[in-house]
Amino acid sequence: MSSEQARPGFELPLRLLFVFRVIIDELHERLAREGHPDMRPMHGFVFQAVGPDGITAVELGRRLGVSKQAAGKTVEQLERLGYVERGGDPADARRKVVRLTAHGVDGLARSARIFDELRGEWAERLGGEERLRGLEDALRTLAPGNPFQLDTPRWLGST
Repeated sequence: MSSEQARPGFELPLRLLFVFRVIIDELHERLAREGHPDMRPMHGFVFQAVGPDGITAVELGRRLGVSKQAAGKTVEQLERLGYVERGGDPADARRKVVRLTAHGVDGLARSARIFDELRGEWAERLGGEERLRGLEDALRTLAPGNPFQLDTPRWLGST
């Protein structure tokens, strides 16, 4: 098919999903080399939902759009991997708050740095920062609003 021919409508969402998959797979390959071989794409959503102050499992489930049980299972897994810990809430002794450990914070910081590196590499591959900014601007036009949809794993059916 030449670039002049019409492209099927289904190709656009598949290309967008594929681009997402390519960048996420590369991120996780690099994270594995840097000491985080157990981090998975879903974990980034959880880490963002937990945030710097911590969160209860009930609120985590609400933010991720999953049941309390599914959130609890995810917390247990991340706790075993050393990314989160549960502790008391100083404001309410009955509540258990999930917080990122130093290992979790490190994984999040490395992810941010690697995403910046990948963005730079993609700008170079596309012919410069201006072309990448144009692509980002076009995507913002097509999908305005807050890109931090923490319930994306639920929407994709992965939790």
